[in-house]
Amino acid sequence: MTILSGRVIMVTGGGRGIGRECALIAAQLGAKVLVNDLGGSISGDGAEKSNPAQLVVDEIVAAGGTAVANNESVTEIAAVRRMVEQARDELGGLHAVVNPAGILRDKIFHKMDEADWDSVIHVHMRGSFNVARCTIEHFREQRDGNYVYFSSTSGLIGNAGQANYGAAKMGIAGLSRILAMEGQSRGIRSNVIAPFAWTRMLDGVKPADDEMAARLERMKNTMRSDQVARFALALCAPGAEASGQIFGVRGDEIMLFSQPRPIRSVSRVGGWEVKDILDHGLGALAPSYVDLGAPSAVFPYDPIG
Repeated sequence: MTILSGRVIMVTGGGRGIGRECALIAAQLGAKVLVNDLGGSISGDGAEKSNPAQLVVDEIVAAGGTAVANNESVTEIAAVRRMVEQARDELGGLHAVVNPAGILRDKIFHKMDEADWDSVIHVHMRGSFNVARCTIEHFREQRDGNYVYFSSTSGLIGNAGQANYGAAKMGIAGLSRILAMEGQSRGIRSNVIAPFAWTRMLDGVKPADDEMAARLERMKNTMRSDQVARFALALCAPGAEASGQIFGVRGDEIMLFSQPRPIRSVSRVGGWEVKDILDHGLGALAPSYVDLGAPSAVFPYDPIG
């Protein structure tokens, strides 16, 4: 298929998981692909000798596609500038950035140290800023550009033990929204996907009982990275019009998330005293409070697929 023919797409974290599938499928759809992957561990430490970015590029080239590898980090803005220059010099341009690069350092908040916080925020939030800042002027000049960012239900809904990850993922949603607003007049779109997919980030999950083990096995078989990747690349297609949205992909199910808007309000002639707020204001709002359920409570059903 040639849905993305003539397009150049940069995929960060493209050596494994969702990023790998994005790179492979983008090439199958006719795009030229810059595959970026530092080759680090899930926690961001170390690097693999296998060079996962180059392995993906080799696979694309063997199938008749066009791709180049990059092994630098999205956390360094100079490195991201070099990625953009590489895409333009070696592939002839740049039209879209798909940005699933990320790490995890899970820890309950009262035991989380500064390094756990800083490393996750740096990769996800600073990395998201870097890829946007290094491409936005190019996109504005050519009046054509597209960002596909990745959030998480850990931020949109919440997940114990992931305060750092959830905070970063909510920040990405805010960044994407404003990029979409500011870029509208210049043909620039930005969207966010909250993916449900079995990747190495879930490999370490240890089931608490047989029921959870069976559910994890069903998830492994029905929530695949390629399902998320296909939707991400649909958002990159010239005919896609969506911008400023938050989507979810869970198996064969595609969902559109709501975004914060007032759902209930109360007012009081003459203003509120603290006691009035306690006695009346909060009580009037309470029926509309969002509960503290984790993603498993919001999505209690098995993935479709």
